[in-house]
Amino acid sequence: MQDRVLLSMQHITKQYPGVLALDDVSLDFYEGETHALVGENGAGKSTFIKVLSGAIRPDEGEIHINGFRYNEITPLLARSLGIEVIYQEFNLMPALSVAENIFVGNIPAQYGIVNRMEMERRAAGIFESMGVFVDPQAPVADLSMAYMQLVEIAKALSKNVRILIMDEPTAPLTKNEVEILFRLMKRLHEKHVTIIYISHRLNEIFQISDRVSIIRDGQKIGTYLTADMSREKLIWGMVGREITDTFPKSEKKIGDVVMRVDKLCGNGVQDVSFELHGGEILGFGGLVGAGRTEIMRVLFGADMRDSGAVWLSDKEFNARSPYESIAAGVVLIPEDRKRQGVVLNLTIADNIALPNLDAISHFSVINGAAERKLVGDQMTSLRIVAPSAMQKVRNLSGGNQQKVVLAKWLAGVAKILIFDEPTRGIDVGVKQEIYKLMHSLCEKGIAIIMISSDMEELLGMSDRIIVLCEGTQEGILQKENFSQEAVLSLASGKQ
Repeated sequence: MQDRVLLSMQHITKQYPGVLALDDVSLDFYEGETHALVGENGAGKSTFIKVLSGAIRPDEGEIHINGFRYNEITPLLARSLGIEVIYQEFNLMPALSVAENIFVGNIPAQYGIVNRMEMERRAAGIFESMGVFVDPQAPVADLSMAYMQLVEIAKALSKNVRILIMDEPTAPLTKNEVEILFRLMKRLHEKHVTIIYISHRLNEIFQISDRVSIIRDGQKIGTYLTADMSREKLIWGMVGREITDTFPKSEKKIGDVVMRVDKLCGNGVQDVSFELHGGEILGFGGLVGAGRTEIMRVLFGADMRDSGAVWLSDKEFNARSPYESIAAGVVLIPEDRKRQGVVLNLTIADNIALPNLDAISHFSVINGAAERKLVGDQMTSLRIVAPSAMQKVRNLSGGNQQKVVLAKWLAGVAKILIFDEPTRGIDVGVKQEIYKLMHSLCEKGIAIIMISSDMEELLGMSDRIIVLCEGTQEGILQKENFSQEAVLSLASGKQ
């Protein structure tokens, strides 16, 4: 690790109406170090990196980069200084190809004519250096979340990057892809690139960072050598309290079969069969591209079924649309909550009320009192943190956005919940709240299907685990046979 300060953020303050997002925060970053930035959702981490990237202007403070002082940074200036950001919520154009997204703004051309072959050759070269294969010609709209993340990383690497900010880069990745990312980070380290790394996966912080800074409630708690920190100290600094038993112990009892799936095929997945019991958490594991999300979209009616059969409580169930699934009490909490789970520009109240209009309306007229009660009850029971129900969902933290997705379904008659990456991008404190909520739902007899790329979460929360590999079901693991090795063996096609 180098000890030359490349970047210094001094006395950064940013206030929004009713919220002091950053309160006199000062941090130094050394050339060539990997510096972790941790804190709960809403602590101020995102505001901090937006100030550095030029996305927002600070109210007070100054920024020093390579010895030069700046009162504010613009996006264009940030780019010229070698500052690149890989945001948790992707900044890609779905209608364009992978290569076009990587080189947008810097597309190879001659005499005004795009050299598409050269662009795709360069893109392929970047992916080859990353140790992964992504088709440069593929439309980004057709990619999974994990492959979109790889495109974002390739986009940053295509620039002359000196300061790379990574916001939850491993959230949609599986173990193999995470290892690829960490190898890339080591190469960047050797080139003296400074990496600011934001993650709620604490084991990653200890694995790859040189130093770690903690932000809580908009204030800097401290900066420490990672080697001098423990998990307990880190959590205490982040949340101001001790958190034990990450995965809650539950007295839930597994009930009768509520769903039976027989040789379900569709969306690139073949012959998935299982039984789901009331009160059970049935985990789905597998590598990127295994087909976990794809088969759940078929089950939910969002994509077409090719063949196979599904029964709900001994009645055949053939959902041809999400509407039919929701009416039957089967709901999906999607991985991409911002694009598929909530309407960002609507309020908390609107989002919760939308799928429950029949329950709070009479002759197509919404009963205001009934709506307020329904929304208030859900905000209280799920502990949604916001100034009021009129807060736009766009302005909530990731954890609270996930709670809004849950609230809108739990206000209805959900019997089976499909969680796709339930804690992606959620801090350790809220993550435990989500786990407790999932257990409490099971104790009420609700059945849960959980897709997770987080191995610790998959093993810690599931009662059984179904593992997919390249669109095929490889096996079902019982609780007594759980291990990381067993899951990865099946996930890689080794039976």
